[in-house]
Amino acid sequence: MTFAGIKDAQQRAYLLAFLKEATQPGASTAQQGQMGGMMGGGRVPNLKHLDAENRVQAISYCKDTYTITMANGQTRKFWERNLRLKTDASDDGPERNAPALVKAGMAGDRADVIFADPSEIVSFIVNKC
Repeated sequence: MTFAGIKDAQQRAYLLAFLKEATQPGASTAQQGQMGGMMGGGRVPNLKHLDAENRVQAISYCKDTYTITMANGQTRKFWERNLRLKTDASDDGPERNAPALVKAGMAGDRADVIFADPSEIVSFIVNKC
């Protein structure tokens, strides 16, 4: 992806000042959280109690496409390289057998499906064309 830069000198100066301050040793965690959010490494949401629109009900795979069916009945399709399967066994992770769909990427074409345990992954994905 190409980036033409920031043409406005004042905006460029603000960004440079922010980056310089945020990357200094001892920078506040609020600044580090902002940096992480820009780079895709922001705080992970609590996945214990999900709305139906974020809770995965089923996953099917056909050729190079995953179809995710949410608990509210809506479906989303993802090219196989744009969907990541992850686990989170922490206190903020999803309940067993209730994986979460978490958006990733700026274009909305990528996502993570986060499971409570690795053993759930195989049982959730069904080859179906």
